[in-house]
Amino acid sequence: MKSELKNYGYIVLGSLFLAYGVVSLFIPNALVTGGTSGMALLGHYLFNFPVGVLMVAINAPLLLLGTKYFGKHFTLRSIVAIGFTSLCIDTMAAFGFQALSRDVILAAIFGGIAVGIGLGLIFSGHASAGGSTILAKIVAAKTTLKASTVMLIIDMCIIVSIAFIAKNIDLALWSLVSIYITAKSVDMFLTRGPSKKVVHIVSTKIEALCEAIVEHLGKNGTIVHGEGIFENESKRMIFLVVENARIPRLKELIQTIDKEAFMVVMEASELLGRGH
Repeated sequence: MKSELKNYGYIVLGSLFLAYGVVSLFIPNALVTGGTSGMALLGHYLFNFPVGVLMVAINAPLLLLGTKYFGKHFTLRSIVAIGFTSLCIDTMAAFGFQALSRDVILAAIFGGIAVGIGLGLIFSGHASAGGSTILAKIVAAKTTLKASTVMLIIDMCIIVSIAFIAKNIDLALWSLVSIYITAKSVDMFLTRGPSKKVVHIVSTKIEALCEAIVEHLGKNGTIVHGEGIFENESKRMIFLVVENARIPRLKELIQTIDKEAFMVVMEASELLGRGH
């Protein structure tokens, strides 16, 4: 219960940061962010529908599909995150929150940071603020595309769309800058480093951990065999390369299955081979 309360505390705080960035910086300057939040902003600019309502409408079917890929608890927390973020956005807009800046450059930079911090907090609460990751995973499972490639395609479509809607290429380019700043802010907030980490896990429950990792994270990994230096006992270790956003989820899985497991997280400064 204490752990879940902490998760929801992160989610509430993250939702407030995200909503404030959208209402006070993105909307007044006609900027967009990535993923389903960006889709909702496009719908707002086109049809003047409330951003929060559109976020719920876009994410609801994706979250239902996501239960199969991410588990019930993660999906439930994500529903709370998206629902509360949507409520905060529409409430702030209804109460007439003033634009923090009308300078599109400042809005792109600080809006990206605010949204990045918000997403980082929500990820720390083991939840998601949008269903684009779910959509990417489904497409990746059905095609030869990687999930990261699908998400990049989604974000580029949003960028191209805002250029046509606003008839202003500058807004599209600054939106692209903002998406990049958001991604870097999330990375720095979660682990203060590059977008991927090398993870070593030593445990006596290797099989159970491998099953959970494949089921919930879909990661390819390697089991390394070795010996302890003191008693020469046989040991096994899992070697993984994991995206920063998935590190909190990996920690949760390890703690659930084997509280005695030993985990080491290191920088992955450069990756070569297997699609990298």
